Amino acid sequence: MVQTTRRQTIVGAAATAVFLSNRSYAKDNAMRDADLIIVNAKVTTLDQQNPTAEAIAIRDGRFLAVGSEAEVRAAAPNAEIIDVKGRRVIPGLIDSHTHIIRGGLNYNMELRWDGVPSLSEAMTMLRAQVDRTPAPQWVRVVGGFTEHQFAEKRLPTLDEINAAAPDTPVFILHLYDRALLNAAALRVVGYTKDTPNPPGGEIVRDAAGNPTGLLLAQPNATILYATLAKGPSLPPEYQVNSTRHFMREINSLGVTSVVDAGGGFQNYPDDYQIIEKLHADGQMTVRISYNLFTQKPKEELADFSSWVKQVSPGHGDDTYRHNGAGEMLVYSAADFEDFRVERPDMPPNMESDLEPVVRLLAENRWPWRLHATYDETINRALDVFEKVNRDVPFSGINWFFDHAETISDRNIDRIAALGGGIAVQHRMAFQGEYFVERYGVKAAERTPPIRRMMEAGVPVGAGTDATRVASYNPWVSLSWLVTSRTVGGLALYPQHARLDRETALRLWTEANTWFSNEQGKKGQIIPGQLADLAVLSDDYFSVAESDIVHLRSVLTILGGEVVHGDGDYAPLAPDLPAPMPDWSPVATFGGYHKTNEARAKLAMNCSCVNNCAVHGHDHAAALGTQAPASDARTFWGSFGCGCWAV
Repeated sequence: MVQTTRRQTIVGAAATAVFLSNRSYAKDNAMRDADLIIVNAKVTTLDQQNPTAEAIAIRDGRFLAVGSEAEVRAAAPNAEIIDVKGRRVIPGLIDSHTHIIRGGLNYNMELRWDGVPSLSEAMTMLRAQVDRTPAPQWVRVVGGFTEHQFAEKRLPTLDEINAAAPDTPVFILHLYDRALLNAAALRVVGYTKDTPNPPGGEIVRDAAGNPTGLLLAQPNATILYATLAKGPSLPPEYQVNSTRHFMREINSLGVTSVVDAGGGFQNYPDDYQIIEKLHADGQMTVRISYNLFTQKPKEELADFSSWVKQVSPGHGDDTYRHNGAGEMLVYSAADFEDFRVERPDMPPNMESDLEPVVRLLAENRWPWRLHATYDETINRALDVFEKVNRDVPFSGINWFFDHAETISDRNIDRIAALGGGIAVQHRMAFQGEYFVERYGVKAAERTPPIRRMMEAGVPVGAGTDATRVASYNPWVSLSWLVTSRTVGGLALYPQHARLDRETALRLWTEANTWFSNEQGKKGQIIPGQLADLAVLSDDYFSVAESDIVHLRSVLTILGGEVVHGDGDYAPLAPDLPAPMPDWSPVATFGGYHKTNEARAKLAMNCSCVNNCAVHGHDHAAALGTQAPASDARTFWGSFGCGCWAV
């Protein structure tokens, strides 16, 4: 009864703004069989032959026609129609470096501080989540934020965390540099005065030698992740639910495709069972190309020797497919980018470890990606690549470096000569202040030198490196690319090094298809390409630079099917079950923080007569929650909620 009341209310509110010739269109999944037309749009196609359009026709999961409304209607005369009321439409965004498979398994357990503007608000969220979290579960804040985004410009103290959570374990991961654990978490993980420091990490201690709760990467972050791994995990059915919620979250930001870069404690094939189940059940709302990340130091060659016999690059379909090796190829080549400590020198055995792995991959025509922050690491890796290339030419293999914040012009040209690429991420938006403090303003001006890479003819794509370091929000990256500013407001790059908005958008769409070997298949709004697009809450090309970060998608389409809708478009999206478990932070706080400006955009996208005293105009978020009473109208009315009576 509750669900029926909600659905009827939302659909009724939407009816004045969205015309569908058959209202059951979204709910009975008829999209696969019916043509679809988007009209009254400002379409950015990224097609140089046809850069703008006002309407789009979709058939069988691909773009059929792109042009004027008359042309599009003529191409699909019996199509369902969605009027986007003059909004900007862009190709679906593609993240070329993220960790969605691992992130999905844990999303429902994590309290996200991504985008939260003050430490005061963050701690209010933490205290509320402590009250909701049952024993023996933890409260986890796992990356995606930096102290510099807070108005207070600091992290919470251990005393503040212990006061907020005297009994519930709390784990807070800050970038790659540190983790904060309260006393309850220290007891659970078993760290005492007798626990030795692991290689490359430090358990900070008080004068008596007892752990304080601060863990430092020095510079190896393994201690941070190994400690996090001691916490409870979700059962498989909850991991399915968690992954669905994470995919829907990034759909809400306009993302339709990602390249998963593997990750520590993400073993193949065991930790891929959940995403493969979702794929088999047709429940994926994001296209995933995945790379395989070696798991055992000194056994890297054995890992890849086994994997090249199990799976081939490109194996799968347009929704879920294998992409190659990396971002970790060998542990001796991993230069963790903690700019609060000195640059690490790679060990003398780096080259001898790396060469047989790269040779194996080249011989089997496996693309690879290699994590490399510093030019010194890139230089040594290129020595190996050039040696192997003389014996096994890399021609036709889309290999690339990830990150490359301090790469030199010489090494950019060496990559170009070998036919490689560079995937950049917005890690400097979160760590720029630390880099400037250590290396100076001048050195920070080319971290990384994206324009120089492009001028050299190197394929360049953009991504996030979410979820443990930077946020998964693509608009934070696009804002950084255009404005050069960190999330703390520090300007890093001179004007000539910044990107215009279209170039930045291309790095998030068309350019990223090179990194998954899918050029010409997606990334543009062109007849014949996969019908992935996002309708934006405001116009990316005309909003103030400071507002780029607040953009969201009000309607996201994957292969011609609606996978996300806000406001008037919420009824078009498929139902999503409530977050599991019921104490999940996602149920209370959602994902990326919505500022007052973002909530105002949601209000503009809602044609309801009245807002709600509890949810404002964010009725779509309320629709996804379960009212804790059988009579939703009466219960919520007692709290002033009008979502079910607008």
